[in-house]
Amino acid sequence: MLGELNQQVNEELYSMYIYEAMAADLEYRGYKGMATWMRVQAREEKIHADIFYNYVTERQAHMELEAVAKPPKTWGSPLELFKAAYAHEQHITGRIHHMAKVAQELNDYASLKLLQWFVDEQVEEEANTSEAVQQLEIAGSQAQAVLMLDREMGARVYAVPANAPYYTKPGQPGAVAGAAA
Repeated sequence: MLGELNQQVNEELYSMYIYEAMAADLEYRGYKGMATWMRVQAREEKIHADIFYNYVTERQAHMELEAVAKPPKTWGSPLELFKAAYAHEQHITGRIHHMAKVAQELNDYASLKLLQWFVDEQVEEEANTSEAVQQLEIAGSQAQAVLMLDREMGARVYAVPANAPYYTKPGQPGAVAGAAA
């Protein structure tokens, strides 16, 4: 199970990295709102990596960090970019389900409880990216509609859920020094 958890930290860090790359591509193309949406998503993925990291260290296991793969630099359009984000979230969902199965086979109930939170979280992750894809498909090549979506997406914010396991906000008892809220 430890190997799976270590790999998932890498997967979450890659998620952060690919969403930062997507934000950079969107920013370059002038879609500042969509870039903000992706930056918020990247921050959320970093928090997911922190949760797995904290869980591993809480269990007195040795965290082994691997190199994070280089993400692509560009995508053809905002629609193609969000389709890639949706596909990536489906990949992460598959990883979470795989780890839950492994935890169940090992009777590792603590890991299973942690992973159940992520199973629920992935429903939201897929819904968010799928909704963006649907909206961009509806907008099609209508520049005004795409720019309206860009403006709306720029309002996205993220707050760490109060029930996030193994993640404490700075200033709370047990907070990790230097952790972002």
